[in-house]
Amino acid sequence: MGQHLHEHGHATGGGTPDWLPPALLLLAASGAYLLLVHRARRRNPVLGWSRWRTGWFLGGILLLGVALLPPVAPFAHQDFRGHMVQHLLIGMYAPLALVLAAPVTLLLRTLPASWGRRLTAVLHSSPARAIAHPAVGLALSTGGLAVLYFTPLYNAITADPAAHWLLHAHFLLSGCLFAYAIAGPDPAPARPGVRARLVYLGVAIAAHAVISQLMYGGFWVDVHAPVDQVQGGAEIMYYGGDLAELLLAAALVATWRPEPRRVAGRGVTGQGTAGRGAGPGGVPARNVSGGS
Repeated sequence: MGQHLHEHGHATGGGTPDWLPPALLLLAASGAYLLLVHRARRRNPVLGWSRWRTGWFLGGILLLGVALLPPVAPFAHQDFRGHMVQHLLIGMYAPLALVLAAPVTLLLRTLPASWGRRLTAVLHSSPARAIAHPAVGLALSTGGLAVLYFTPLYNAITADPAAHWLLHAHFLLSGCLFAYAIAGPDPAPARPGVRARLVYLGVAIAAHAVISQLMYGGFWVDVHAPVDQVQGGAEIMYYGGDLAELLLAAALVATWRPEPRRVAGRGVTGQGTAGRGAGPGGVPARNVSGGS
């Protein structure tokens, strides 16, 4: 299997290097985000856009580049430990950075008012509320690992270059969804309270630990790779996953804002929602500030 993956790790059809399409895609994503930042600053020079947000996005793109380009990508095609490094970068570290960049908030600041209202309506729709729940992100990101490594799915996917790219897309999207549900600064109307999110994060930490330990011990694991590679990959998942989830917990604390205290008979004390004003599409300004 390692040799088969190695052959697919150098070029796609027509002799095009397989690192070129993802490199161009990452450059396009960076350019699109920077263009929106320019528009946001031009539209409202006073409010502007946080350089920290921009830095987070570019940092996330850089992490994706490290994972998808040489030397990590060829290593991942030959060694299960390289695959696990890719998994952590694409599915945990890069998503956290991209989510902290608040791309939805940036869109709300730059879209025309009519499009902003449509986007806000989508965020408040029942399907969006269901998909954005932490349980869904947990099932797709962490629960999917058990299906991937404890069934023949991993071997089937890595033997097919197209399916392998779909796996990368799944890692990225499910990781972004879970990070957004737990600690995203973007608007999330159906996001549960901090205590509930901490519970979901704790479940993710425990599940990662259990899966990595089962892999290390060789229990039920169905990965066609040498034992030392599987054990090394399990160690990378264990320690690297713990660090990523600690960073996600730190982001949760950093982005958490306490709800206004209520006084009986007087409603919300201090600045209520009306006092804070509304952002584009009717989203409270507190939720769309983007950290500027």
